[in-house]
Parts: sequence; C-alpha cells; structure tokens
Amino acid sequence: MMTTPIDTIALFMLGLLGTGHCIGMCGPLVVALPGQTGRFSAHLAYHAGRLITYGLIGAVMGAAGSGLMGLASAVGGHPTVWISQVQVGISLMAGVFLLFFGLSRLGFFAEPGWMAIAMPDRMPGWRRLMSRAATQRSNLDLFLMGLILGGLPCGLSYAAFAKALSGAEMLSGAVTALIFGLGTLPGMLAVGAGAALFLNRFRKQADILAGLIMIGMAAILIVKALETIG
Repeated sequence: MMTTPIDTIALFMLGLLGTGHCIGMCGPLVVALPGQTGRFSAHLAYHAGRLITYGLIGAVMGAAGSGLMGLASAVGGHPTVWISQVQVGISLMAGVFLLFFGLSRLGFFAEPGWMAIAMPDRMPGWRRLMSRAATQRSNLDLFLMGLILGGLPCGLSYAAFAKALSGAEMLSGAVTALIFGLGTLPGMLAVGAGAALFLNRFRKQADILAGLIMIGMAAILIVKALETIG
C-alpha cells in the first residue's frame, strides 16, 4: 500500500501548515542552535538528522503494520480473511489516531499527557550533548541534535506516524514520514532565518487547516475500512 498522490499532497501540506505549531515547540531550538551559527550548512545538518529520525520512525511503524499482516497470514484457517481483518483494524486504528490529533489541533481536546514520555531530557547524556551543541555548534553536533529532537512529542508528527502504520510496509512508512518532514522544512528554515514573528501571525489559521487535513485523512482511512467490512 504505497503512498498515493493525494496522500503525498496531504502529508506535505500537513507539515507545511504545521509551521505555526513548530514555532512554539521547535522554533526556539532552531534559533538557539543552527540559527546562531550563521551557516546554512548548520541548518541542513540539523534538519537532516531530524528527517532521518522521521524516516526511521515511519519505517518502524510501517514494519509494525507489516508484522501484524504477516502474523495474520501465519494463522490457520482462512489467512486471506485474517489479513483483510487485520488490515481493516490497522486502518481503523490509524484513522482514530488521526481523528484525535486533528480534533486536538482544532482545540477540541488537549494533547495527551503520555506524549511527554518521549521528551529527550529523559535520555542519558542529553544535557552533555545539548551543552556541546550550544557551545561548539559543529555540524556533527547539530546533526546528532536533529536525530534526537526528531522524536520530540508532537501531535503533527504522531499523526504522520499513524498514517505510516496504515501503509503496513516499511518503505511506505518511511516515505510517508519523510514527506511530512519535507513539508516542515520550508517553515523551519524560515524560522531559522528570523521569520518566526511573521509566521506566528498565521499560526491559528494554519493549525485549523492542519487539523482539517488530519480529519480528512482519518475519514478516508475509516471509510475505506468500513467499505471493506461491508
């Protein structure tokens, strides 16, 4: 189940419209780390690390979906039926996650507290790496920071990872997450160049559009799953 053209556009736009959200969560880090170097290569190193992490998480999610499909095919009886049921279940689960995060972006719910489990300050050696990146600001240090911070808890990226799960393929999952990550790149580069104040003016409108895109992707997944059941 490779990413369709509609999925590609929706995921890229989700990342692009998420710039306002990213300003609040990642903007200060971008300004404080690669933004202070005056080197464009520092931004590229940081965001390369971040996109690689997105791709790896997307691949893991796709592999998880694929593993469930493989488990279904190994079950006796009618494997085709089992595979179909698991695929429907994966789509429904991904759709529910997307719907939740979409409604959260529109302000109906607060993002769940369990997302804080993925905060990087829980990792051993985090403070040391943060200190090195803040003082030396070498491209390698910034690349490593990007790798770590790509896993920051974020409703937008988690929505993309939920979509990656529905693909049920490692490559499809990686591509799904990378498309979203590439969508975030123009806005984050603009933030690093000092455009945060301008972009923040449109944060509310962008959040609404991002939420609607997530709800739209959720609706497509859920409707297709229900059609399969019917």
